[in-house]
Amino acid sequence: MPDRRGATVLEDLPAEITVDKILARLPPKDVGRCRAVRRSWRSATSTPEFTLEHHRRQPSLPIVDGRPSRFVVLRDGAASDEQLWPFLPHATDNDRICLHAASGGLLVFSQGCRFHISNPATRRRAPLPQPPNSPPRYGILGLYRHDSTGEYRVLWSSCMKLQDRNAITLHVLTVGDNESRAIRVTLPTPRLEQALLEGLPRNNHYSEVHPPVRQRDNLHWLRRCCAAGMGEIIVFDTEAESFRWMHLPIQPGHFDKLFDMEGNLALCSVDRHGTAMGVWVMQDYEAENWTFKFRIDVSVIESSRPLDLTPDLKKEKGKIKKHPLDSTMVEYVSAMTMLDERELLIQFNAKHVLHCDTNGKFLRMAKIGKRQCRMELTPHRLQESIIPIPGGEMEKEDEPAPWEYAWMFSS
Repeated sequence: MPDRRGATVLEDLPAEITVDKILARLPPKDVGRCRAVRRSWRSATSTPEFTLEHHRRQPSLPIVDGRPSRFVVLRDGAASDEQLWPFLPHATDNDRICLHAASGGLLVFSQGCRFHISNPATRRRAPLPQPPNSPPRYGILGLYRHDSTGEYRVLWSSCMKLQDRNAITLHVLTVGDNESRAIRVTLPTPRLEQALLEGLPRNNHYSEVHPPVRQRDNLHWLRRCCAAGMGEIIVFDTEAESFRWMHLPIQPGHFDKLFDMEGNLALCSVDRHGTAMGVWVMQDYEAENWTFKFRIDVSVIESSRPLDLTPDLKKEKGKIKKHPLDSTMVEYVSAMTMLDERELLIQFNAKHVLHCDTNGKFLRMAKIGKRQCRMELTPHRLQESIIPIPGGEMEKEDEPAPWEYAWMFSS
């Protein structure tokens, strides 16, 4: 607040504590309100350096697809009913709304055959054009920031069935630019090139479940199919736009997934029974050295402590009846995500998510607001940012809140 001299409390701070250092620690909505208060604060928070530093300081939160809310973030194992904007104005339960990629606080989603890129923190979005002459089978492989140029780019894959093989092409689209360009996979032999292309996600459904993990300016995917003498992880260098192989610490299985664990590439592998999983972390990226971290068996957690689910609507003897989580409800581990280095979330059926620690200690059942029909962990995470979308436009269906006009005039 300004004092009688017209100065603000922030401007009376010691010289070593600058306004931008304080604002970089605020949530995006609070930064937006500060932009609306003073012109100098708007200027200080509109530089590329500030937006990147602010993004770096925000927590990385799991995204959940649930009912009745769609696509919410989990904070401390719980979520509100407030869905990530704009999923999607006037959408119905029959509309197929898919989340394909998340990076830099930006999300790529689709409704039907139309694609959009959105920043839910600033409530901005823009259409995302498909590569020209896209065949019926195409998919978004990943969204990433190109550090040399500061551009946000989308990597697409398209596949066309020929007589004796699949013709797969890759395209790079710069967000805000309506033109895309094709890129080549260059490896020592055509056989290796074709094997790598065949191993990449081939459609949007697969890319929804297996998005890439970014480490050291590289995108990493588990191969769709493994062949003898080849690696199990496909690596794409976003700066050089080149591909190579990496190896897993174990023999690949059917339910393996890559993820980020405290800034390191990690692997989650589910056993053949589907209820236990092991986690490995890459300790030395250059040498590709992996270390086993922990193992968790969901069925053991269930048998060691009875878990209560959401209360039933029926009452028995004046008390709300609760259903225990018996072993029949632990179907299989279908998804996992870390909250921090000691706590994680595990999806074990179509509705419920378990919150436990890395020692297998039960903490709680994750919930969405006061009511919940479905809860599904997505492999995506949101680290909020105030980074503007090149070519972004305000959603026409929603009237922005007063403080949100600050985004419109500063980006």
